[in-house]
Amino acid sequence: MLTGELKNKVDKIWETLWTAGISNPLTVIEQLTYLLFIKGLDDQQSREERRAERTGIPVQHPVFWPQEQQLRWRNLRELEPQAMFDRIRDDVFPFIKALGGANGSTYRKHMEGAIFMFPKASTLARVVQLLDQLDLSDRDTKGDMYEYMLSKLSVAGQNGQFRTPRHIIKMMVELTRPQPTDFIADLACGTAGFLVAAGEYIMPRP
Repeated sequence: MLTGELKNKVDKIWETLWTAGISNPLTVIEQLTYLLFIKGLDDQQSREERRAERTGIPVQHPVFWPQEQQLRWRNLRELEPQAMFDRIRDDVFPFIKALGGANGSTYRKHMEGAIFMFPKASTLARVVQLLDQLDLSDRDTKGDMYEYMLSKLSVAGQNGQFRTPRHIIKMMVELTRPQPTDFIADLACGTAGFLVAAGEYIMPRP
């Protein structure tokens, strides 16, 4: 359960997007997830670089090559708001959408529709500043934060209870690649969307 200072910071981020005109909770979560993913890529590279310094073995599979350093979170956050806005919209989003390679990976197929929806530079700069203050080194904290954001969907009035969108269900099933010999369970089953999608994946329609 998310409590205390971290909860207040998440609320500030949510309110910043809400007052900027992003009123659909699903869109808020989507845009925050993209930014957290971008931040996470930089964190991943930083861990690899620290390991390389300790062992003397160069990073074998860097997320960011030398010519891509300007796309890292640590460098984005130092930019002026408009420059940050332009860099993320024009360079970083195309970068993360192409991470899966050019061979039709499941990741790339489902990231093709990713859209940068921040309305203005000042909003993006404020959200980046607030996200940078979050200590998400603990996986449980990340999970708690997402649970807290999802809880906002059920109190958003017109949106009612949370339901995983079909394209997300389809992507998750394709990533897990269920087989006819697998035992499949959805312990949080509501409308059985994941079970139906798994069945359709295993026995595609003729």
